[in-house]
Amino acid sequence: MPVIRCVLEKGAILPSYQTSGAAGADICAFLEKEIIIQPGSREIIPTGLCFEIPEGYEIQVRPRSGLAVKYGITCLNTPGTIDSDYRGQVKVILINLGEKPFVVHNGDRIAQLVVAPVLQAEFSVVSNLSSTSRGIGGFGSTGV
Repeated sequence: MPVIRCVLEKGAILPSYQTSGAAGADICAFLEKEIIIQPGSREIIPTGLCFEIPEGYEIQVRPRSGLAVKYGITCLNTPGTIDSDYRGQVKVILINLGEKPFVVHNGDRIAQLVVAPVLQAEFSVVSNLSSTSRGIGGFGSTGV
């Protein structure tokens, strides 16, 4: 299990897993005053957290299903990646796809974080690629 070192601004909340089987740890808003997200609008929500992620890992920022189904609130750039060499504050881009304004309060659980291993590849230029049954078929080429 990797250890993620965290620096918390005073009053920020450490991410936490809500159940023993949870893949994602909930992350909370860190606000001086509430933010209202109008329908169709997006806002950047600070968390007051900075991480030291071990090399070979990333943290993925993902939406919370409860906010999505109840209010139409989700994350843009999903899953967002926090790289192991980033040391700045984590901020979450929320968008309101619902029909009513949504209010984000300090301490609200706004997203979840998933720690995942990553590999870096070596990219090699070649003149052709091997054949597959799919070939160059793009979006929708394998059915609905």
